[in-house]
Amino acid sequence: MLGFLKKPVVVTAEININLVALTVMGLISRLWGLSYPRAVVFDEVYYGQFVSLYMKRIFFVDDSGPPFGNMLLALGGYLGGFDGNFLWNRIGAEYSMNVPVWSLRLLPALAGALCVPLAYQILVELQFSHCAALGAALLILLENSLITQSRFMLLESILIFFILLAVLSYLKFYNVQKHSSFSGSWWFWLLLTGVACSCAVGVKYMGLFTYVLLLAIAGLHFWHMIGDQNFSNVSLICHFLARALALIIIPMAMYLSFFYVHLTLLYRSGPHDQIMTSAFQASLEGGLARITQGQPLEVAYGSQITLRNVLGKPMQCWLHSHTNTYPIRYENGRGSSHQQQVTCYPFKDVNNWWIVKDPGMQQLVVSNPPRPVRHGHIVQLVHGITTRYLNTHDVAAPLSPHSQEVSCYIDYNISMPAQNLWRVEIVNRESDTDVWKTILSEVRFVHVNTSAVLKASGFIGASLPEWGYRQLEVVGEKLSKGYHQSMVWNVEEHRYGKSQEQKEREVELHSPTQMDISKNLSFMAKFTELQWKILTLKNEDTEHKYSSSALDWITMDTNIAYWLHPTSGAQIHLLGNVVTWASANIAALVYTCLSLWYLVRRRRKIYDIPEGAWWPWVSAGGICVGGWAVNYLPFFLMEKTLFLYHYLPALTFQILLIPIVLQHLSDHLCRSLPLKSMFSALLVAWFSSVYLAYRTFSPVTYGEPALAVTELKALRWKDSWNILIRKQ
Repeated sequence: MLGFLKKPVVVTAEININLVALTVMGLISRLWGLSYPRAVVFDEVYYGQFVSLYMKRIFFVDDSGPPFGNMLLALGGYLGGFDGNFLWNRIGAEYSMNVPVWSLRLLPALAGALCVPLAYQILVELQFSHCAALGAALLILLENSLITQSRFMLLESILIFFILLAVLSYLKFYNVQKHSSFSGSWWFWLLLTGVACSCAVGVKYMGLFTYVLLLAIAGLHFWHMIGDQNFSNVSLICHFLARALALIIIPMAMYLSFFYVHLTLLYRSGPHDQIMTSAFQASLEGGLARITQGQPLEVAYGSQITLRNVLGKPMQCWLHSHTNTYPIRYENGRGSSHQQQVTCYPFKDVNNWWIVKDPGMQQLVVSNPPRPVRHGHIVQLVHGITTRYLNTHDVAAPLSPHSQEVSCYIDYNISMPAQNLWRVEIVNRESDTDVWKTILSEVRFVHVNTSAVLKASGFIGASLPEWGYRQLEVVGEKLSKGYHQSMVWNVEEHRYGKSQEQKEREVELHSPTQMDISKNLSFMAKFTELQWKILTLKNEDTEHKYSSSALDWITMDTNIAYWLHPTSGAQIHLLGNVVTWASANIAALVYTCLSLWYLVRRRRKIYDIPEGAWWPWVSAGGICVGGWAVNYLPFFLMEKTLFLYHYLPALTFQILLIPIVLQHLSDHLCRSLPLKSMFSALLVAWFSSVYLAYRTFSPVTYGEPALAVTELKALRWKDSWNILIRKQ
């Protein structure tokens, strides 16, 4: 029974020494001196703020993309024991001792290092030689721009890692499928493809480009399977469902999970939550939640409310009035109603309070039991402090002459009667009998007499003159001009009014509410709102000293100065390996020309290369040229400030193409022995120049050693490069 013990248990393993050596070299090149410089380097000033907010569990919105990349950087801070206490306000600022610099930069560096063996494996899976694969890995290893970008608290190296992992996983899945569908390894690589794609998109939306490329390639491969009679209908359906699960459903679920973790971690109120809706703000600990906790849920006749404009642009503001009136005549000579001003005020103030009144009754308190206001009900809005009624009429607004002026009505005993009836329309209602709810309901106020809708003026940044205290304009906009979020309001603060006398009511308006009703949002509601903000909230694009156009990237006509030592000439720049960048462009051009030549010849039934070499050549083009195109060309359509580092994912695909083209030239165009020998000698000389360029620019890649002025001037190979030279 124990006979198996008579023989030793033997475990055999195949170790690819090339792969191990490349991994070690990648780690050394990216991890060496990682804590240097111990100062804020370029966009670390941007990402560091988010890391600190994660450490303190304070909510924020990063309009540049999803939260997964920021969470990975925060993980590095967490592992290093970072408490989040550092002021990220200046590039070059020295890190205090509580900042674990090495730990914060570790994950981007590891991701950058692992790109080296991934490049090797991708070329092997594309059916090219180990020599070509080794060349691709070494080119990634010696690419100065990739080294620089991976040694700091930045996201590009993590993005490129997940992109390459997704490509490798799909290639392995495709190759495994040739001999064993639905096996363990088949499922592993297919699922890993979807996971890597979702992680790439979760780091930066640029990952979506490669994800779409892989979906297109997977769709093309499945289309070929449909034409293969060896697959039954049931088998094809199973293949389709497996791909849909792994490449669509799981990535979507993972994408949602990134936001779930993000929102779970960041439960405290902070400065960024001001751009969110009142309901979202009330779901966070502190901030608005302290004010609104326990408010009555249903708005009733007699309710005292503040109304926040849902749009929140150009800034959040509340419906407001004060005793001042519109001037009799504006600066341009137009006349006004001289009624009491109504504005949208960007700060909390007692003059933001309004009372919801039943037009058929005089009382301004909530009855017992309360009579809730429903969708379609007619109300009057009474300003709490001045007790004047919200009104609009056929008088041009001060800044928007094509819209109606909104005011609080003053009876001047002239032929301008009050028009102060408003119909409540709940925009996000589930039925036409919905009750108007605090925070949750988004409502429009439609003027009964003119059908104008109460609207915060859409003039971005336009504010009233000095007579209006620079507050934002509120107008009555005709419904015929279309729907806009600036027409939508929600109740933020709410209490049931109890005082009929004005003096008692003013005291009541100054006091906080204290009732206990919870208004927690569901995860999907918070996700939808946050996702919409990320996609639509854009900072004003300003010209940056180191911004560039997409055309500058191909020939590297630009660089970025990341860091400058405060006293010496030591500095760090985002600069690529000049030889590699030029070679990548030439390789792409050669591949395109050769492919067009082969395609024309194949139409004439002339086959210059065997079928066994043709399909790997085509597949390599689909991955490398396609990867370059989808990660580069979209930038010509983007209206945003662009930097050289945006080109790095596209460059990575282009670098992979270099050894593919070189092997093709060696195998199929250099057919004689002298030609092969000459080609090999040229390859050695070329790779030596790659290494020489890497060594030449290493001082500005790693930031040391510090170079003299003459040495710095010698590095300015192009006049457009901005190498920093101190004045003597």
